[in-house]
Amino acid sequence: MKTAPIRNQFGFWAFALLALAGAASCGSDDDDHDEGTASGAVCPPTGSTLTYANFGQPFMAMYCNRCHSSALTGDARQGAPADHNFDTLNGILKMADHVDEEAAAGPSSVNTSMPPSDPKPPEEERKKLGEWLACETKDRADAGDTMDGGDGGGTPTDGGGTQMDGSRDSTSSDGRSGG
Repeated sequence: MKTAPIRNQFGFWAFALLALAGAASCGSDDDDHDEGTASGAVCPPTGSTLTYANFGQPFMAMYCNRCHSSALTGDARQGAPADHNFDTLNGILKMADHVDEEAAAGPSSVNTSMPPSDPKPPEEERKKLGEWLACETKDRADAGDTMDGGDGGGTPTDGGGTQMDGSRDSTSSDGRSGG
């Protein structure tokens, strides 16, 4: 009675499944990844109380920066593209449409492909993400910022988000008051 080959096969398949799960944990560098649908979230006409400081940064720290951080390189990024860094406001805004399509919720869709592993945000947090992104990108567009320059750098405290009166609550990275 030979049982060693069965054990070897079990070990092989267990290893293969673990390797596959690890490779899929944060996405991949390949462009064949299915894109989500824009959430359709909008910035409320009265503005939003959500800011980078009170929502965006903590959300990204909790759910995204374990793979999407400029401090991570190589295998530590678990397949996250090198230009997808969400540890700064500029880095998030550079990829705002992609973040919306992968992780935000709104009237058009609830996107849940990111993050691919726990912890995952509940739908209510995804709705807040959609609103926050919509307000941040609207404010930047209204100010004439194209959000397409730079390397996604900046300090983790750059930008302050939308306030109910539309004003910014911090200074910009060049030292001028926000706005």
